[in-house]
Amino acid sequence: MMTLWGRKSSINVQKVLWILAELGLLEGRDFERIDAGLQFGVNKTPEFLALNPNGLVPTLRDGELVLWESNSILRYLAHKYADRNRFSVDIVAMAASDKWLDWQLSTLWPALRIPFLGLTRVPEAERDYLAIHKAFQESNGLLGILDAVLSKQSYCSGSNFHLGDIALTLCVKRWYMLSDQYPDKTGPRAELHHIARWYDQICKSTQLTKAVES
Repeated sequence: MMTLWGRKSSINVQKVLWILAELGLLEGRDFERIDAGLQFGVNKTPEFLALNPNGLVPTLRDGELVLWESNSILRYLAHKYADRNRFSVDIVAMAASDKWLDWQLSTLWPALRIPFLGLTRVPEAERDYLAIHKAFQESNGLLGILDAVLSKQSYCSGSNFHLGDIALTLCVKRWYMLSDQYPDKTGPRAELHHIARWYDQICKSTQLTKAVES
């Protein structure tokens, strides 16, 4: 049985929980999940650091294999369970998705992370509201890139739901939440109609709402 370390509220753990649900894998039957990170601790213990020297979640152990980095775990699970035909592992399909997985980590999340952590983790007296506003507005512009792509196709990498959609949807979910709950701190949210269509479609046609906590 696989073991997954990570708390359900983590965006990176949610990526893994979501793909497990898409693949029909159930907690308690197909994998064990251990709460780790923030209030749960565990991730700084010697035992955990022996598995993941970064001390971060998620960490996945499957037999002798130990993986960290959420997008790497997504790729591994898609390949391991390719026979379930949920995510094509054809080289072209994977490459089309990979570019969005990399973009999410290298470009979108670094911007969106500033208002997300600033408004949900940092004590109010210590918040840099100028940086929060600036970074959220930068996120608007970056998501405009995705919106333009989605004006021409159903999902980020083409006509089928794929791994890139998992990573991007969880960012968009936080983008919506931040502007809904802190509109005076983020500034206006861009009206991105193609993202709205895509997000609604994913909520209705995938395991997102079952696998991921609000």
